[in-house]
Amino acid sequence: MAQTSSIEWTEASWNPVTGCSKISPGCQNCYAARMARRLQAMGITAYANGFQVTCHPYLLHLPLSWRKPRRIFVCSMSDLFHPLVADEFILAVLQTIDQAKHHTFQILTKRSERLAALANKYGLPPNVWAGVTIESADYLFRIEHLQSVPAAVRFLSLEPLLGPLPEIKLDGIDWVIVGGESGPGARPMAYAWVEAIKEVCRNQGVAFFFKQWGGKNRKKTGRLLDGKLYQNFPAIKPLPITF
Repeated sequence: MAQTSSIEWTEASWNPVTGCSKISPGCQNCYAARMARRLQAMGITAYANGFQVTCHPYLLHLPLSWRKPRRIFVCSMSDLFHPLVADEFILAVLQTIDQAKHHTFQILTKRSERLAALANKYGLPPNVWAGVTIESADYLFRIEHLQSVPAAVRFLSLEPLLGPLPEIKLDGIDWVIVGGESGPGARPMAYAWVEAIKEVCRNQGVAFFFKQWGGKNRKKTGRLLDGKLYQNFPAIKPLPITF
């Protein structure tokens, strides 16, 4: 299980759940599905089922063994709020997060309605950053679900960004990540879409992180926007909540 991550906005990944299913156009060229197939072919135990949704109870307490504080992306190879993941298992994940108070846990989902329902029913540990993925204007409704979530940080991952978001509203949002699609079949991202989002973030005081232009060779296209590197992180606000 990875103790480091190549994803620019996090430091480690933790996958107590692996596997997923496609829910919207952003899933079309899923990097996790490609990676899971490779890991299955390599004989990695956690991927014996390939990209079928699989819970791994033996990995539930892994972050407790990591002494150095770090930002941890939860379920980088899945979606914690997938309908095949039982409420009880999600709560077990959150209990580990609550125990590992020295870490920050970044939970990102496309199943925003379930995130909101469970977070409002049970609460979230104060070291959780809760986020939703939005790839086009058709999925802006996920922001409304996120806005109801009691989290220390609420963030958006606009990746892969597949269209303009002229009506995006960032009330209650602390952080926005923007990125183009990478890998085989990558769909293009327009400069104007990125620039418009950057300006909305600047005007509303929201931290802006530009992850990548994407394309088949993301190293070649790079991470610079107008010759600058944008990798701002959100300010942490204390929450009077317990889990």
